Amino acid sequence: MLKSMTGFGTASGQVEGVEYSVEIRSVNNRYAKISLRLPESIQSLESRIEQAVRAKVSRGSVSLAVRMKLPEDQAAYRVNAAALASYLDQLRILEIDANPMFRVDLSELLQLPGVCEPPPLEEIAQKTSEGLLALIDLAIDGLIDMRRREGEALAADLLANAEKIQTELKGIAVRAGDVVKLYHEKLAARVEELTSRAKIHIDEETLAREVAIFAERSDIAEELSRLGTHVAEFRGLCETEESVGRKLDFMSQEMLREANTIASKGSDAEIARAVVDIKTAIDRIKEQAANVE
Repeated sequence: MLKSMTGFGTASGQVEGVEYSVEIRSVNNRYAKISLRLPESIQSLESRIEQAVRAKVSRGSVSLAVRMKLPEDQAAYRVNAAALASYLDQLRILEIDANPMFRVDLSELLQLPGVCEPPPLEEIAQKTSEGLLALIDLAIDGLIDMRRREGEALAADLLANAEKIQTELKGIAVRAGDVVKLYHEKLAARVEELTSRAKIHIDEETLAREVAIFAERSDIAEELSRLGTHVAEFRGLCETEESVGRKLDFMSQEMLREANTIASKGSDAEIARAVVDIKTAIDRIKEQAANVE
């Protein structure tokens, strides 16, 4: 069944004590466009995350964001004891040589380069990468489920409009068979009226030739057949699991072209009215097809 291009998915959980929250959303786009917002510590996973998205999403503008929260014991800065000891050894020399009463504030010591080290975020991210990717897969699956549910509604609407076109085509096919006959009758009546006034005679062969020219000029059998074929193919596309949004858009353009030809050749008010209804249905199809993956 068809899938929409709009959807939303989310997943969250703890991996090795690290809290991850993943949010993914998508909207319409002619092509696949993926935007990632990741903490700096997991930038190395960008290509794997994008690959995971592209494996399941073939069309649409997709935004994926990851939030990362470390537990308190892992978020704290680490004191580099060796660096601090080295600073203290150098300060003791100053204390002895310069001023026996020399004192150093501990807070100032902690601000010295290399004394306080940030938590090893890259190392933590590496340890939790597989768990994070599993959460991302869950979020993507949620997005796909929503896109599929919306796609079912889109398919129902598209098929209803395709059914409307088929119904109108049947009516046009019946009417087209009578158009030439009615034209013949009207032309014969008009000719008889004019010739009776002018007291001239037009032979039946001339009248038949004029009707034949009209019949050839207004013959829409080929267009009806092609439009019917397009509608049948369109219905088949609506029932596939593949990404067919662009194909549906192309088919709607082809259907509109055939409908316009029928309108120009039909030469009948009832056929013209039916074509208006067909074109209205095609316009609705084009609007909805723009939402299909």
